[in-house]
Amino acid sequence: MPTIAKKRLEPRRKPRQARSQATVEVILAAAARVFARAGYAATTTNHVAAKAGVSIGSLYEYFPSKDAILVALTERHVDEAERELGRVLAALGAARPPLDEAITRLVRTMVELHARDPGLHRVLFEEAPLPAKLRERVALLETGMAAALARLLGGHGFDREEARTAAAMAVQVAESLTHRLVLHDVGRSGAGWREAAEPHVREISLLLLGYLERKRAGAAVRA
Repeated sequence: MPTIAKKRLEPRRKPRQARSQATVEVILAAAARVFARAGYAATTTNHVAAKAGVSIGSLYEYFPSKDAILVALTERHVDEAERELGRVLAALGAARPPLDEAITRLVRTMVELHARDPGLHRVLFEEAPLPAKLRERVALLETGMAAALARLLGGHGFDREEARTAAAMAVQVAESLTHRLVLHDVGRSGAGWREAAEPHVREISLLLLGYLERKRAGAAVRA
C-alpha cells in the first residue's frame, strides 16, 4: 500500500476550547460519512466542509488536507481497537474460559470492530495511503494481540514456543478473514451488521479452533 507523504498531515492548530473541539468533532463525523459513501479518490475537503456545515477556511484551521483528516480518523479507529481488544484479552486472561469460548469472544470483538462502519473501514485500510508511523502502530497492535493470545494459550496446554507460533498465525488469519469477509460481504449485505456478521464469527472461530486444537494435540504427542 502506498504511503502518505509527511507534508500536510499535521493539524495547523489543536482545538483547545470547547467550541473548537466541537468543530473538529463535527468535521470528523462528516468526513467519516463522506469517505464511506464516496471513497478516498472522489472525496475532497470541500465535500467534507459542506457536509459538516463549516467553511473551508474553518476546516483548514485544523486539517490542512483530506489526508490529515484520514489520519485522524484512522488514529481514532486504532485507539478504539486497542481499548476494546485490550479489555477483552485482559478479561479472558483473568477468567480463563474454555478455549472455544475465548476464541469466539475474541473473533466476535474483531468482527464488530470491522463491521461498525465497513465503508469507512474499507477507505481507511484499503483505499487510502497511510503514513509509515501509523502503519507501524497497526502492526504493533497485532503484535500485542498475538502476545496476549500466546499467554492465554499457555493456560490451555500449549508450551511457550508453540503458543507464540500458534498465536501469531491465529491473529494474522483472523485479521485477514475478518477484514475481507466483513468489509466485502457484511458491508454490502443490506442487513443489520450484527445479524450479517454472526455467521462470519462462527466460521472464523471454527477455523481457528480447528487449527489450534491440532497444534495442541501435536505438541502433546511430541511431549
